[in-house]
Amino acid sequence: MSPEETPSSNSASNFIRELIDADNVSGRFDGRVHTRFPPEPNGYLHIGHAKSICLNFGLAKKYGGQCNLRFDDTNPAKEDVEYVDSIQEDVRWLGFHWDNLFYASDYFETIYQYAVTLIERGLAYVDSSSTEEIRRLRGSLTEPGTPGPYRNRTVAENLDLFHRMRGGEFPDGAHVLRAKIDLAHKNVNMRDPLLYRIRHAEHHRTGNTWCIYPLYDFTHGYSDSLERITHSICTLEFENHRPLYDWLIEVLDLYHPQQIEFARLNLTHMMMSKRKLLELVETQSVSGWDDPRMPTIAGIRRRGYTPEAMRAFCDEIGVTKFNGLTEIVVLENAVRSDLNKRSNRVMAVINPIKVVIDNYPEDLVEELEAVNNPEDESAGTRLVPFSKELYIERDDFMEVPAKQFFRMSPGREVRLRWGYLVTCQSVVKDPVTGDVTELHCTYDPLTRGGNPPDGRKVKSTIHWVSAKHAVSAEVRLYDHLFSITNVAEIPEGEDWRTYLNPRSLVVVPAAKLERSLTTAQPGDRCQFERIGYFCVDKDSTAEKLVFNRTVTLKDDWAKIQKKQGT
Repeated sequence: MSPEETPSSNSASNFIRELIDADNVSGRFDGRVHTRFPPEPNGYLHIGHAKSICLNFGLAKKYGGQCNLRFDDTNPAKEDVEYVDSIQEDVRWLGFHWDNLFYASDYFETIYQYAVTLIERGLAYVDSSSTEEIRRLRGSLTEPGTPGPYRNRTVAENLDLFHRMRGGEFPDGAHVLRAKIDLAHKNVNMRDPLLYRIRHAEHHRTGNTWCIYPLYDFTHGYSDSLERITHSICTLEFENHRPLYDWLIEVLDLYHPQQIEFARLNLTHMMMSKRKLLELVETQSVSGWDDPRMPTIAGIRRRGYTPEAMRAFCDEIGVTKFNGLTEIVVLENAVRSDLNKRSNRVMAVINPIKVVIDNYPEDLVEELEAVNNPEDESAGTRLVPFSKELYIERDDFMEVPAKQFFRMSPGREVRLRWGYLVTCQSVVKDPVTGDVTELHCTYDPLTRGGNPPDGRKVKSTIHWVSAKHAVSAEVRLYDHLFSITNVAEIPEGEDWRTYLNPRSLVVVPAAKLERSLTTAQPGDRCQFERIGYFCVDKDSTAEKLVFNRTVTLKDDWAKIQKKQGT
């Protein structure tokens, strides 16, 4: 799927497209469509942001319009150039490029002057109350707010204080600028909302030029207006903020975009709070923002997800007005579907047990032809070495086979992928533990390629690697970071880290891989046959290969085991 084929372009119509179509019919915005993606650079983007990126850039592409990337950088204490850089990398990785790059800080002087105009018109005032007092006087959902002692300051006094706030005369928290609207408004966001606060912190772009910063609600609409955005698309939690968005623009008689809200993405087993994701990083519960268990775009990229899969996923879940919880299997299926088409197949043994073919010639090495990708003829074939000693998966052997287990066991014939039919004749056990350490088999030399000339039926085909030619590698088996299905349901105040899945990462230090992976490079993807899709990690070196499991394959035997309780 190309970047043009996004949730806003080739999928069925949604309510946002219907609104845009109606605007185009009416001539509103002169038929223009100009969207924006406005992240705050206070952390790495996650999968929920990917949905918004695909939506905003997709709409612009669909209607032949433009999409801006704008950093809402109004809180210098939490923002950093690292996050600015990572966000740009994430947008590009998803397959998009912005038409214009802006920062809210580009408009600081203009927005300051808008604030001065509000004061001059009696629509804003400087409040010197404490944070606790402001919160108490705003009332509640059932009780109206109460005017504070500073609400009726004169215009001259407010202008003087606001000018001195800008000049750095006061410490953090001494004053705030508030809009003067309606303390009895049923929407609490309209009860004299805060517009500016004092914050003596160095800004990543403006340095120490400013010590007062506009709040997001004050900045957002004006930034949209200055950029002449047509459709300002936000997540659903901003729906109650829309009256303030409209009020701030209308009282100054400025160009007025249309704010539209849609439901944010919530996935099972995933945390979507940037604040809590930052806590995971800071407490070293994960290795960093790009830990492959993280829902960050950097994390899923490192894990081996593709941008095509992410766009297909966003297309499938669509755009709605109602919050819900999407099963992570929907995302994983999108990844499987994409990787199935593009990934070469290889053989790898995660938990090896040695197989010795007793009747195979001691020094013989055969080169067996194997298909790289049955979904893509152009991928061609490769040669896989076959020798007397092999490794197979320990799970592919049972000394006493359970019902419906058709893989290797004493006396049973199985097919080796691309190789021969072999029969286990005996086992070697550890004298202390009793564990099986080696299998001794015989092979039928007339069955090269796995097809017996007499047409006899063999129920199981298993993968293997030649012990003599195997490449050792570290394999990291990733699972859900959280054991709880709906992370958002963790009660407030409860330590949500207790729900971290202790088996979200299992490291296999010495898996055995086929020879063709010797030269694998970071970022390369492949399918370990019968196991899953894997990606070479950035930690990988020429001396030590490291693979991340991107997503598993469907495992019917695992389902049978679960059903039988084995």
